[in-house]
Amino acid sequence: MDRDDPDAAEPTGADDLLPTLEVIEQQPLAARASAYAALLDDLARQLESGPPSA
Repeated sequence: MDRDDPDAAEPTGADDLLPTLEVIEQQPLAARASAYAALLDDLARQLESGPPSA
């Protein structure tokens, strides 16, 4: 994940969520909105795909 790109908010696991949110919160308002939308899409995809195979 590119921490300088607010649209690159795609965590790969639960451990990446807080750092991702911190990066998003440091962005200007318009960039935050876009980054939160991208994060929401990614989290929805993860939920729809079901649990990861262990």
